[in-house]
Amino acid sequence: MKFTLSWLKDHLDTDAPLERIVEMLTAIGLEVENVDDKAALKPFVIAKVLSAEKHPDADKLRVLMVDTGSGDPVQVVCGAPNARAGLIGAFAAPGTYVPGIDTTLAVGTIRGVESRGMMCSERELEMSDAHDGIIDLPDDAPVGTTFASYAGLDDPVIEIGLTPNHPEATGVAGIARDLAAAGLGTLKTAPIATVDGEGPCPVKVRIDASELCPGFALRLVRGVKNGPSPTWMQKRLLAIGLRPINALVDITNYITFDRGRPLHVFDAAKVAGDLVVRRAANGEQMLALDERTYTLNSSMCVIADDNGVESLAGIMGGEHSGCDETTTDVLIESALWDPITIAKTGRSLGIITDARYRFERGVDPEFMVPGLELATQFVTEICGGTPSEAEIVGYQTPERKSIRFPFSEVKRLTGIDVAPDDATGILTRLGFEVQGAGDTVDVLVPTWRPDVDGKADLVEEVMRITGVDQIAPQPLQSHGAVNGRILTTLQIRTRLARRTLAARGMLEAVTWSFIPEAHAKAFGGGQPSLKLSNPIAADMSDMRPSLLPGLIAAAQRNADRGIGDVALFEVSGTYEGDGPNDQRRVAGGVRRGTARFTGTGRHWDGAAKPVGVFDAKADAIAVLEAAGAPVDKLQIEPGGPSWYHPGRSGTIKLGPKMVLGTFGEFHPLVLETLDVSGALAGFEVFVDAIPEPKRKATRTKPALTLSPLQAVKRDFAFVVDKAVRSADILKAASAADKKLIAGVTVFDLFEGPSLGEDRKSVAIEVSIQPTDRTLTDEDLETLTSRVVDNVTKATGGTLRG
Repeated sequence: MKFTLSWLKDHLDTDAPLERIVEMLTAIGLEVENVDDKAALKPFVIAKVLSAEKHPDADKLRVLMVDTGSGDPVQVVCGAPNARAGLIGAFAAPGTYVPGIDTTLAVGTIRGVESRGMMCSERELEMSDAHDGIIDLPDDAPVGTTFASYAGLDDPVIEIGLTPNHPEATGVAGIARDLAAAGLGTLKTAPIATVDGEGPCPVKVRIDASELCPGFALRLVRGVKNGPSPTWMQKRLLAIGLRPINALVDITNYITFDRGRPLHVFDAAKVAGDLVVRRAANGEQMLALDERTYTLNSSMCVIADDNGVESLAGIMGGEHSGCDETTTDVLIESALWDPITIAKTGRSLGIITDARYRFERGVDPEFMVPGLELATQFVTEICGGTPSEAEIVGYQTPERKSIRFPFSEVKRLTGIDVAPDDATGILTRLGFEVQGAGDTVDVLVPTWRPDVDGKADLVEEVMRITGVDQIAPQPLQSHGAVNGRILTTLQIRTRLARRTLAARGMLEAVTWSFIPEAHAKAFGGGQPSLKLSNPIAADMSDMRPSLLPGLIAAAQRNADRGIGDVALFEVSGTYEGDGPNDQRRVAGGVRRGTARFTGTGRHWDGAAKPVGVFDAKADAIAVLEAAGAPVDKLQIEPGGPSWYHPGRSGTIKLGPKMVLGTFGEFHPLVLETLDVSGALAGFEVFVDAIPEPKRKATRTKPALTLSPLQAVKRDFAFVVDKAVRSADILKAASAADKKLIAGVTVFDLFEGPSLGEDRKSVAIEVSIQPTDRTLTDEDLETLTSRVVDNVTKATGGTLRG
């Protein structure tokens, strides 16, 4: 929302300087985002052309001697057709920044003649689009003075950022009301007089969709002369970034920003029959004022006549009935529209207008008719004409909300002590009506504040006008214990997962939560309940069932740009349904090319191997260990979901039913669906599925106990069926003696004809750590026999000779 300082003072009687106004606006919740104090226009001065001689080497150029008021004439080379002796205009000296051409002037030479400045056109000073000649001022213009001050271009422009809960501040009058309530002046917005029309409006209005249009006001003004709007109005519109079009259109734009009341004008000669407010027909089209054709549907509200759609209600008018210089009879419309419908229509069609911005936030319903009267006054004063009586349809005086308000709520919610009389004064100045007396009163909400629904909203109004800076800082509440836990278990595990994967050389990515339908189906998703009703793009139609599609696509984008060895991870949410418990917290990662934990790329001592299933497994186990899962009790089952390679994937379980993660290389068909290539392996760990650890009696770590005795290692090789898992062999060997056996690892795998068909040899290393005495040969023989017996019983294997 932009406005000029003089515009604000039309509604606010104040002597406060610009800096104080800016400070107060931010203090009352209307945060100032930018202030243009017009300092850039101060270097331009009024100058007089003393002589204008033809350039010796160019027919269209003239060499001017210019009096800038300093006493020493300046030579300027100029190509403007109206450059002549005696002309008074705006001069820019070398070193001046000219905004219209985005250039800082310097002393230059044009066709061999030195030029020390520039005589400016209106476009070069961003006054208008006129560029057919330099500015031509009256003979009494004071030479040597600042041009911006003379032309009224030094009016500062203030831009504020509005939150949706301040629809009243979409107009300058509403902003002035807030400042007056804060004590920065006196509100002086003039009341709007009723216009006496001559005869009824010949064009009638029928509302066929009353749920979309609670009210409609229309008036015909005959015999108008449409031309340029007054200079003062054009200056204000230009200052806030609007291009003046013609008087009728400029009046509606001005009232939109002055009072927050959007209006529309129709050329009455182009309207056939009466106006009808209705829902659009599916497939119906309208050529709008932005010269684009829009296809409409039945959820949208339109204003139509016998010719068809003439306006997209509350958003933009149609090109066919727009006003131009030939307009002599004009229909002025002031209506009320359903905010939700306006917002949905604007978003669906991608139209952002000043009218939509206000209607979707909620305009003052009581100002519908006064807005029409104000527009009529402007039209008759600027364009002339004779107005008809107003045609008002469907409007009913809105019922004002009443809120029971205990003054003690201000102290309870904000900590500020505000006396009841002070709170009453603030609310009254803001337009609220306080009824009753005592500690609790009834407050009637003004119709221009649809955002105020309860007593907390009233507290907010009192607090922002009193000043947020009046809230005393308070220390955070103590948790009553040293190192008391603040984060939840899931938050802690999420952080640990991120740190662990980053420490393993992976880069964190943030991918979209929605993916193409084909990608979702490839990873177990694609259910109708997870489809977006209004996706931001056609290829982002479904909520993701897995983190892997986004990570794989990101890895491929890196590869397409020459970075093929990349490792990415993300810890975020996935979606299994639309229920409150169907979102999961998952840690997922993808490695591509040679981006293994040990390093990437080529090296003189040998090329790095491509990533594989065991790289993904190591990442998954590292996350589980960091998150506190009982790694020593995990079971690894071969195979995983359908998007993994069936022979190069695994599932991590804790017990027969609790799945904690999956890992593996990806199925070729899935990679084809995602249009990616290269060596790829990935994993997903379900962080929210990891069980809570048992609470310990104390957080003190136990004493470190190290055995002083030498550890012993023994190797075993077992011949088993190919279907036997190595994990089963390790588990059986470890169970032989849990006190003595410190660890079991696989160090060799062999397959060959000498072993027999469908047989393999798995070699394991058993680490034996005595604790209380040195083991004898008999002890080792006994332990060895138990290891062999356990593995034989569990797997059916035999010790390889």
